[in-house]
Amino acid sequence: MNRLFGAKSTAPKPTLNSAISTVDTRIESIDVKLAKLNAELTAYQQKLAKMRDGPGKTAIKQKALKVLQQRKMYDAQRDQLQQQSWNMEQAGMMQDNLKNTMTTVDAMKTTTKELKKQYGKVNIDKIEKLQDEMADLMDMGNDIQESISRSYDVPEDVDEAELDAELEALGDEVELEGIGESSGMPAFMMDDAAPPQFIDDPPAQNKVKEAAG
Repeated sequence: MNRLFGAKSTAPKPTLNSAISTVDTRIESIDVKLAKLNAELTAYQQKLAKMRDGPGKTAIKQKALKVLQQRKMYDAQRDQLQQQSWNMEQAGMMQDNLKNTMTTVDAMKTTTKELKKQYGKVNIDKIEKLQDEMADLMDMGNDIQESISRSYDVPEDVDEAELDAELEALGDEVELEGIGESSGMPAFMMDDAAPPQFIDDPPAQNKVKEAAG
């Protein structure tokens, strides 16, 4: 059977990238041939421009026509290969886009599954209860602050007349201190800073001489 149908090939199947690479290599080889044919056509055109009509010019023209036909053939083949390469590149881009889409879908499925699992552990009733307890604690804290910052009234046994008299006495003390400060010296130092009220008499001349003698 193997002689009739051949043995099963064990070679790895070509990938899309390898097929594109093969086609691009063929295009490059055709470009080399086209460059050679263009050089020949340029040489023939230069000769024909310098020759007069006759059998020699006709022979060169025939050669130029053959080269031109070959160039057209290679041009057509090159265009076909370029189209094949482009089609395969588009197929490769579609394949990559499909892979990316499948990866995104799988990631979304996994994320959705995890979210459902996590949200299943959340108890809304417990959260509401915690919120209520937190509100009660906040109210309790406000009450404590208001109680601590409460101002105290004046005791009933304090005579307001005595307070007024004490305030008036404090005002008199402030006025006295102001007098001392206006002279540049505190009030409690006014007496000490005054000059003495007595002046010693100058010594007598005779007594000075006796002391010197």
